Amino acid sequence: MSEVVGRFAPSPTGAMHLGNARTALLAWLHSRAHGGRHLLRFEDLDTGRVRDWAYDCTRRDLAWLGLDWDAEFIQSQRLDCYADAVARLDTYPCTCTRREVLAAVQDSAGAPHGEEPVYPGTCRNGTVNPERPAATRWRVPDWNVCAHDAGTGETLCQHLVSEIGDFVLRRNDGAYAYHLAVVVDDALMNVTDIVRGVDLWPATPRQVALQQALDYPTPRYFHVPLMTDFNGERLAKRGGAPPVRDFREGGQNPRRIVAQLARSLGWDVPDELPAADLIPVYRARLPSTDH
Repeated sequence: MSEVVGRFAPSPTGAMHLGNARTALLAWLHSRAHGGRHLLRFEDLDTGRVRDWAYDCTRRDLAWLGLDWDAEFIQSQRLDCYADAVARLDTYPCTCTRREVLAAVQDSAGAPHGEEPVYPGTCRNGTVNPERPAATRWRVPDWNVCAHDAGTGETLCQHLVSEIGDFVLRRNDGAYAYHLAVVVDDALMNVTDIVRGVDLWPATPRQVALQQALDYPTPRYFHVPLMTDFNGERLAKRGGAPPVRDFREGGQNPRRIVAQLARSLGWDVPDELPAADLIPVYRARLPSTDH
């Protein structure tokens, strides 16, 4: 088996909260349990939400928890890579607003199904409002694409045309879309294993489709449960989830925080322990073929 390369890819839009930290811990454990390399990648293409101080805050939080990395990348410094990828795909300019897309979907097929509407192809044969700034959409091929989760064994298949539609690769403000950037980065960084939140699972088939269209390998995916509050709601920065920075600057013992994160997964561990002590615990939970 080739060397495992994993990654943690935070968005520097604020301080990392405990839910982020738990995903970071699991991604790090996966890389280290396989004796592989681990990357830190800042996903900062949505410049309007980026906070300059968040990069170093995240680095400090990870180091405080005992999580290291072998290389660091910043997406905003890699725009040429995304431009090259877009140039290899069949795309077209689109001037539709989100409101217009929703209206067109409702006019054609009633209320949209799923979490997001399927773009009806309004601009496929020419932009409707050429005076507006245009986004770039991928003219998706007529494929059925399946994604597999190596952790749960679940498979999710989607028909690109009917269930996803032509999706945006570059927004009308020039920012490259998340789905494109992560696919390009994971390929160029030789990432083999991706541990991330289960909220991204529904979007995995479109990322697999981009990998196939760009002739990239598909990594192994492991989608992990999101950490929730006492109401069962997912922890989020905008919801006021406690930042790791507060624990770090407040003099908390990082080994206690690590233990609490592990216990939130149902693991039977001591009240305090360093992150490295969880590597054999994680390794024991891997499928037998991964040992």
